[in-house]
Amino acid sequence: MKTKKYLYKGVAIAFLTGLSFSSISCNDAYLDDVQNSGSFNTDLYFKNEQQSFSALVSVYDVLRKYSGGFENMVTFFNAGSDDFFSGGGNSADGAGIQGLNNYTINANTMPASYWRDYYQGIARANLVIERVPGASMSDDLKKRFTAEAKVLRSLYYFELVRMFGNIPLILNTIKATDDYWNIPQAKPSDVYAQIESDIVAAIPDLMLTSSGNDRGRITQGTARAILGKIYLYDKKMPQAAAQFAEVNGTPGGTSQYGYKLVANYADLFKVGPETSDPYKFSTESILEVMHTNKGNSDWGFWGQGKDEGNSINVMVGPRSYSLKNVPNNNAPDVYSGWAFNTVTNDLFNFMQGDPRLNVTIFNAKQLVVDGKISYSPAYADTGYFLNKYLPTNDLKSSLPGPPELNFRQNYIAIRLADTYLMEAEALGGNGARAQALLDAVRTRVGLASVPVSMQAIKDERRRELAGEGHRWFDLVRWGDAPSKLASKGFKSGKNEILPIPFNELPNTAMHQNPGY
Repeated sequence: MKTKKYLYKGVAIAFLTGLSFSSISCNDAYLDDVQNSGSFNTDLYFKNEQQSFSALVSVYDVLRKYSGGFENMVTFFNAGSDDFFSGGGNSADGAGIQGLNNYTINANTMPASYWRDYYQGIARANLVIERVPGASMSDDLKKRFTAEAKVLRSLYYFELVRMFGNIPLILNTIKATDDYWNIPQAKPSDVYAQIESDIVAAIPDLMLTSSGNDRGRITQGTARAILGKIYLYDKKMPQAAAQFAEVNGTPGGTSQYGYKLVANYADLFKVGPETSDPYKFSTESILEVMHTNKGNSDWGFWGQGKDEGNSINVMVGPRSYSLKNVPNNNAPDVYSGWAFNTVTNDLFNFMQGDPRLNVTIFNAKQLVVDGKISYSPAYADTGYFLNKYLPTNDLKSSLPGPPELNFRQNYIAIRLADTYLMEAEALGGNGARAQALLDAVRTRVGLASVPVSMQAIKDERRRELAGEGHRWFDLVRWGDAPSKLASKGFKSGKNEILPIPFNELPNTAMHQNPGY
């Protein structure tokens, strides 16, 4: 078995419950000393660095939940915000995403993958944390692999706790003899305490920075950004500000971890050549989810953790898109998509006059009026689409596999402008440093300074990060969701967290969230 040096190659070792591996997507044969092809005996694995690295990559694979598969985090939570509608073919196109859009979501329509995928990642991390110390490899590598797994486990628990609130906290592998069904839900405060302490302990054992084949791995800067974000949601503002300050350094400058705002905002969403993409892992990227067409993703395993393409692209493209045969037609050559995440008129109007408008929103309505394109309006059509991930024909995969499933644009889950604004928020929207952080984000796109305040920070986050999957969580964190999302049906005291998928509850010690 060859070690996969690039994480996007995806070993994709699938754990069932942490008890066994179900498959390994390597090009080579299964390990010779594993005789039972129906299961993977973990007692015979984790012998050396190669095997430990493969298992660690399987923990990283779950990061693609942000942007891979139909049930990805970005399009799902965009649909719940005031910036986007669900869109899609019709009002029944994806019960989960439609239910979040109009707040009719319930335990039966809540997609189970948002619960199961993250717990699968946690199970993989638990196994790595337990077994890597016994492998034949250097102590420094053991510590680093374990630290990376702990940060990823903490990130996955963070996503679960901010989605569902009341979740089981499982820190060991589950064995067949364990009473799994009676594991209770932990208090959110206990989950936060655990994941915060895990990251604090892990930071010294991580790489300071990464480069080359290690790009995309958890570094000290990545871990501090994740920790700062967790502190922010846990309302520990001084701690959050301190972590972000370590990540951000001097606003507008280069931080100790090499982070720096890219000069051109549009470059954050460009895709370069297949062989060498200069836009991936920019100086602004802190946590980046890798996508590739080299996995030849196909419908048979799409959304099951084995596909490696970016699904946001095809989901947000207009349906039946076509260029008109007119002189000097400069409209983009878009690959026809599924019309999810149509942009609300509210966001379009809010961004008028902002230099980020055209990078963020594709104005198909105007191009139709100009006679340059045609497309088929779908559900909740506004004529506006998410331009940051718009699929274009020049990005179609040249390799086997449906083009829809093999777009290779990476997704940046945390970037420097985001951490600038989170630090300014953690500082209470006051003071010279908060002002400098806000100014740096605005200066990058040619905007003049405005007095720093919480409202100015909220407005800047909306414009800077529109469509990147953050807005819904921002509104909930600020307590603004009941007013901003009232027209969509959001109910205070209920919709701040999601219903636990129905099939996760029977014969367990868990209880459904209030209101569901």
